[in-house]
Order: sequence, then structure tokens, then C-alpha cells
Amino acid sequence: MQNLFIGKGNLAQSPELRVIAGSRGDFEVATMRVMFGRYGQNKDTGEVEQVGGFWREVEIYGQKARDVARLLRRGSRVLVLGEERDFMAKDGAGNEVQVVKIVAEDIALQLSRVKSIEFEVPTRRAAAPNAHQPSEQDYQDQPA
Repeated sequence: MQNLFIGKGNLAQSPELRVIAGSRGDFEVATMRVMFGRYGQNKDTGEVEQVGGFWREVEIYGQKARDVARLLRRGSRVLVLGEERDFMAKDGAGNEVQVVKIVAEDIALQLSRVKSIEFEVPTRRAAAPNAHQPSEQDYQDQPA
């Protein structure tokens, strides 16, 4: 990655999943707009508040695109790791404009707005004969 990007932001809307034809076959891409806010301390009140920020279109591909589209919703707080790339596009008047997108390697859900999480029981390959087979009890929270 030449232009490494790491940022936390909020999704403007739920991700859109599309299938695009490529030279090596079809592939899936999830696109979303993310607001990456900048925060600072208010000199008068001492409270932390948003003092600026910027919008970016974010794309992610393959299985991660399917997962993002399935699990994330408008307002989700995410951590994006990827690369900034410049593209040329046409605006509504037909003029060419430069667009900066983030092509994500990974998108992680930040837990600040999550009410609960439900895990799937992992599927395992053929286990060794004497290996411990996890049960549902193994995945439940145990008191400390």
C-alpha cells in the first residue's frame, strides 16, 4: 500500500453490495460513504467535540464485501484500514473532477454503539480422534 489510510468514522448509509464483471470473472464490491470526524477539546467548556472532518467513499472487495454488507448499518462506527486512491469522474455538468476513494483492506466494527453480539458456532474440519469437540457451553460467558 502506497498511501496507507487508517481512520475511524460513521457510515452515512448501509453499505451497498454490487457484482462487477472483471477481466478474471465477476467479483463483489461493497461501497459506503463514511464521515471521518476530527475531534478536539472545547477551550471554554473543556469537553471533547467535533471540530471538523471529511467524507470519503470506501470500497471493499470479496468475502469481506459480503460480510460488511450483511453486518453493518447506517450509523455504524467503523475503523477503516486501506489505501487512498485518486480517480477521475464526471460531475453532474459533465466536467471531469478528481475523486479520492479509500480501497479498504479491512473494515472493523467499533463496539461503542453495539448492544449485543451473537457468535456462530465455528465449523471445524475433521478433528483428530481424541480432540476436544467444543459444545455450546464452551461459547457462553463464564462468571469471573
